[in-house]
Amino acid sequence: MNISQAAAKTDLPVKTLRYYEDIGLVVPQRKANGYRDYGTEELVRLRLVGRARKLGFNIDGCRNLLSLQEDKHRASADVKRIAEAHLMEIDQKIAELQALREDLAPLVAACRGDDDADCAILKDLVEPHKGCGH
Repeated sequence: MNISQAAAKTDLPVKTLRYYEDIGLVVPQRKANGYRDYGTEELVRLRLVGRARKLGFNIDGCRNLLSLQEDKHRASADVKRIAEAHLMEIDQKIAELQALREDLAPLVAACRGDDDADCAILKDLVEPHKGCGH
């Protein structure tokens, strides 16, 4: 099938399929006329990469998952290790975002948000812990 059909079947933009080909994640066969020809194997790879990307895996993580998916002698423990490491990264990002939220929320609450130029948020950014009464 052509690139538009493959994009429709995998819910990925054509531009993304071209990018994945450029970086070697999914390389379709080429017809005699030079057009891409996506088969079942390429669709499986595209679906795996597309779903992994939605789960936040980076390109290297996708490469690792593709490699394991193709290895019929893999242990599921190998796949689980990659997923667990990614989950730990997600948890760390959540903790960092929560800490940022805890720092920013009092600033937002302290700002009157009116037409006056006086702004507790800007004061705190310039002189930490003075603008919001810390």
